[in-house]
Parts: sequence; structure tokens; C-alpha cells
Amino acid sequence: MSLDRNAAAGDTATPHSSKALLTPLQSFRLWISQPITASFISGGVAGAVSRTVVSPLERLKILLQVQGPQNQTYNGVIPALKKMWTEEGFRGLMRGNGTNCIRIIPYSAVQFSAYTIYKKALLPEGVNDLGTLRRLTAGAMAGVTSVIATYPLDIVRTRLSIQSASFATLRKETKLPGMFATMRNMYKTEGGAIALYRGLGPTLAGVAPYVGINFATYEAMRKAVTPEGQANPTTLGKLLAGAVSGAVAQSFTYPFDVLRRRFQVNTMSGLGYQYKGFFDAIRVIVKREGVRGLYKGLLPNLLKVAPSIGSSFASYEFTRDLLVGFAPKKGAGL
Repeated sequence: MSLDRNAAAGDTATPHSSKALLTPLQSFRLWISQPITASFISGGVAGAVSRTVVSPLERLKILLQVQGPQNQTYNGVIPALKKMWTEEGFRGLMRGNGTNCIRIIPYSAVQFSAYTIYKKALLPEGVNDLGTLRRLTAGAMAGVTSVIATYPLDIVRTRLSIQSASFATLRKETKLPGMFATMRNMYKTEGGAIALYRGLGPTLAGVAPYVGINFATYEAMRKAVTPEGQANPTTLGKLLAGAVSGAVAQSFTYPFDVLRRRFQVNTMSGLGYQYKGFFDAIRVIVKREGVRGLYKGLLPNLLKVAPSIGSSFASYEFTRDLLVGFAPKKGAGL
């Protein structure tokens, strides 16, 4: 079932009949098979699967993004991964993934379900295809919604990813704090609740075009790889569509991601970043590190795009189709 057809089907996927009395199990199956409910749950599953698959590359990307001229510790994808393994073992490769999953489950759930809601709201009456512009708009709105809902967990995930890194200027902790301890410490020492939303500006500036491009490209690629006469592409086709859409969207918006990470650690002791604002950060990075500084970590990011985005869309559609299939059959007490 395509994402557009799923939105259009939202009008008809209502209870079969209000006249029939449903058993508790039938009521549950009917509720879980509704498009918005199925999208919400499937989005959470997709997020957890995709982030866990690429956790080592995700952590490496963050380390390279926050690594300034004074901290040239990690160089090259393979040598850096080996260094993480040698110094920190398997836990080092997965550091921050627990928090990332806690964040990404509601993030993806909100994003996919919001995308379903916004598409339905933007879909003209009697039309089954949103068109590229409306699809971009729905994706952008869904991205903004999901970021605002889960941003504190994102900044904590960044802090957890780098607190054990072997940067020469980073103060080492004898005992690494966990998610809630990090959040509590930021709140107490870095200015209250506003500390948990540091970097939100560049994040929103990047996420709206990123999610919009991602969803729009995926829908276009999905149609391109669907065999003639078939309603849906194969699993391999879905993986390919997801990988291409993710690579395109990431490449266009990557500098915003670097800025987001830099602002998230702007006040972290030992890293030395004291940007005054969005444009000041761009000026300082380009002056000290060149234009390449805005693309630090792009290689591991692109390497993780195919398995991450591909597995995300594939697991999303698999889970959603499974949940939609739970709907009680007509005649089974309905």
C-alpha cells in the first residue's frame, strides 16, 4: 500500500458498522488497524530498527561533526571505527543508541503519523495523488512536528555519544552519566529548560527541507521501482527507494546537521565552541575549517543512509501492512 493511498484510505477505514457489538479483541483489532494508529506504531518500529542497524556509523558521524581543528582524533571511517572498538569495545560502538532508540521511537512515530494526517488534510477532495508540492509540504510539516516533540532527547543523545570520546581537550569523567543524569545536569548548569533546546533553530531549518525531500523522493522512487501491473514494489524496491531518497535528502541539507551538533555541544566544557548565532557559526567554521567543515562526517553518514533509510521504510511498510491486516473481516460479527 503506497503512502498516498494510505492517506486517501483514511476516510474509508472507519468502523464497519456502528450497529454491531464488537468483542474487546475485535475492538482492539479495529483500532490498531486504523491508518493513523498503524502509522504511529509502524513509525516507532521503523525508527528503532533503522537506528540500531547503523549505530556505529551514527556515533562516528557525530564525533566527526563536533571534531574541530583542535581535536583531530578521529580520521577516516575504518581507522576511526577500529579506534572506537579498541578503546571502548562493543559498547563504544553502540554508545548513545539506547537513548537514540528512546528518542527515535516517538520521533518516527510522530513523523509518520503526522505525515499521514497532513497528507489527508492537504489532499483535495476526489483526488488520490498529492502531487510533489503538497507531498513536500506534508513532509516538512511532519518533520517540524516530530523534532519539536522529541528534541531534548536528541541533544542528550549527542552528549552521550561524545562524552567518552578520546578528544584531547575533553575532560574525562570517571563514571559516565546516563540519559537522565545528563539531562538533569544540563538543566541545572546550562540555563534551565532552554539548554535542552539548544540548536533547535538550525535543526528546524534543516529538518523541514530534509523530511520534505525525503518523503517526496521516496514516493517518486517507489512509483519508479513498482513493477508494471503491481500495486506495490518488492521489498528490494522499497529498500532501493528508501536508500536513494535518504541520500538525496541528506546531501542537500547536511550542513544544517553539522550546525545542529555544534550548537548542541556549544557549552560543553573542553570543546571550545562559543558560537554567537547561526550565521556566526557558519562564518567561524568556514574561516577555521574551510567549506569542508560544513560537511564533516558526510561519508559515514552516506554509508549509513542506505541501510538506515532503506530498513526504515521497509520495516515501516511491513509493520503497517501487518497491522492494517488485523482489521476484523466483514461478517465476523461486524
